[in-house]
Amino acid sequence: MLIDDFNHIIDVWITALEQYGFTRLCAKPSPESWSTGQVYMHLVDDTNYYIEQIKICISSNDNAMEDASPVARTMFRNNAFPDEIIEGAPDNAFIPQPESKQQLMRYLRKLKEDMNTIEILISKSPFQGKTKHPGFNYFNANEWLQLAEMHFRHHLRQKKRIDNYLKISNGR
Repeated sequence: MLIDDFNHIIDVWITALEQYGFTRLCAKPSPESWSTGQVYMHLVDDTNYYIEQIKICISSNDNAMEDASPVARTMFRNNAFPDEIIEGAPDNAFIPQPESKQQLMRYLRKLKEDMNTIEILISKSPFQGKTKHPGFNYFNANEWLQLAEMHFRHHLRQKKRIDNYLKISNGR
């Protein structure tokens, strides 16, 4: 089930967060790259957006006949983003640092709770609406949920690159 996969991957991120000190969370490999904390903030922001899109999808049949882009259909079929660094939206440059590790933990736990609540609503909804993703055309509620899980997994690669930089820079 999609929700089981989502719960697993968010738990991976929650467990990983426990290993960081706040200074390390905010360390950036370069001025133009993100810190691990910014990756967490990005995931929280985007997943909250996905949840809002799911709420719209399960409240009407609007755009039900629209399709995802061919690239998105391939991603869903493969259940993964392409194994490459993807240039995000221009506003990604403005992702803030977290205020604290505790803030991130609260956000992640709330996301998990909210997604589990919305998944129950998905299963009970008679509607099959879709909303437009800025780059991949139209998704239904289950596709938004699958995207959320895939997005968390995709950013594990970025987190690993940052972790490797931090090990090198700390002499470990």
